[in-house]
Amino acid sequence: MTITDSSRTLIHRDRQQPMAAAAAPGDILLKDFLRPARITQRGLARAIDVPPIRISEIIRGKRAISADTALRLAAFFSTTPQFWLSLQTNWELSRTAHAHRETYARIQPHKG
Repeated sequence: MTITDSSRTLIHRDRQQPMAAAAAPGDILLKDFLRPARITQRGLARAIDVPPIRISEIIRGKRAISADTALRLAAFFSTTPQFWLSLQTNWELSRTAHAHRETYARIQPHKG
């Protein structure tokens, strides 16, 4: 049995392989949005009306992207809030699946 998130295998019951880690949402925000647009973290925080520490903590992986932040980022970057929340969800699934892979591998599927 394999559980996947779009293109990444999160858990594969038949193999004990390390899972490909999803990209951290803060890394994507920094590398794919802020740097190419030459926007500072402080500039983004000002533009979307949040405290600068919120952006800093997201980029450093110390804070998750909330629904509120996803809506603000989507409005600013002309994306969707689902894009930002999916990044966060995929990151959390990846980290959790990796951290508890032995536990999940022991769970037997329902035969019903």
